Amino acid sequence: MPASPIKLSHILTGPAAATDLQGADEAQIVEALRDERLAWVHLDGTHPEAQDWIRQELDYLEPQAVEALLDRDTRPRTTVIGEGILLILRGINFNDGEDPEDMVSVRIYADARRIVTIARKRVRAIERMDDAIRAGRVPGDAGLFVVRLTEDIVERIGTFQSELDEHAEALEDKVYGQGGDHLRRDVLDLRLQVIAIRRYLGPQRDALLKAAQSNCPLVTSEVRRELEEEAVKMTRISEDMDELRDQAQVLREELSTQLSDRVNRNTFVLSVVSVIFLPLGFLTGLFGVNIGGMPGLNDDNAFMWLCLWCIGLVLVQLVFMWRLFTLGRQ
Repeated sequence: MPASPIKLSHILTGPAAATDLQGADEAQIVEALRDERLAWVHLDGTHPEAQDWIRQELDYLEPQAVEALLDRDTRPRTTVIGEGILLILRGINFNDGEDPEDMVSVRIYADARRIVTIARKRVRAIERMDDAIRAGRVPGDAGLFVVRLTEDIVERIGTFQSELDEHAEALEDKVYGQGGDHLRRDVLDLRLQVIAIRRYLGPQRDALLKAAQSNCPLVTSEVRRELEEEAVKMTRISEDMDELRDQAQVLREELSTQLSDRVNRNTFVLSVVSVIFLPLGFLTGLFGVNIGGMPGLNDDNAFMWLCLWCIGLVLVQLVFMWRLFTLGRQ
């Protein structure tokens, strides 16, 4: 395991803008975070030295910011701390072997001179930001950095919501077109995905709105407009997820109705068979009594007449039930 919890680090402003500090000495990274240049550092929250590093090297941060950056369980929120802003956001989990709806947490502290991000899992939005900076697309200030990272996270959430919507539509066609118990698992998985991701959408929308409306010096008029737009997108995604939840519930009820209909049809068939064979069983049981005085004992054609009577009785029952069914439909 590496000695330092630092995974990514860049200088974002000044003559050395876009400089990658990853190969630099840790003291240089700490100096960049303390001087007038804007610097960004991303930390591995699972590293055993992460907590001590933040408390020692970023001791100028207020205790609330340090505690929020290190907290294991988080929910989306925004807090203005002094001249800086603390945002905790959730993004789609694209890690191999994990569920996308098990959203990963990104903790961001930003002020005019430093940006500190920390995550306990791999976050693709952070990696894409790193690639963009290496390619020369450097955000001009901390507010624009937050906006660009937020846009990336919200865009991926919207894409995942669209994929869920397409999956729900395909599943709806199968449920109404084919039916079958094998679809119950697919509907259940869809419901669980929607439930899991909806947990964070509302708080994340509120966090972005609060950030846009805050009086933090980083939130310029441009940053405010961008954050408000991302909050509107989160509102739309949240509403679409509510619709998906209701759609999954309707599909579940439809599958339950189909199952109930099949049970009713099978019960009806069994009832018809029972109605037909009940009098036949009575007759055969009656004529099977082995006592004297039974009709037809000395008649060689008695068995034939009994069979004909049974056939005639079945025909009469079928005609009677068909007539009842016809009247019922009318």
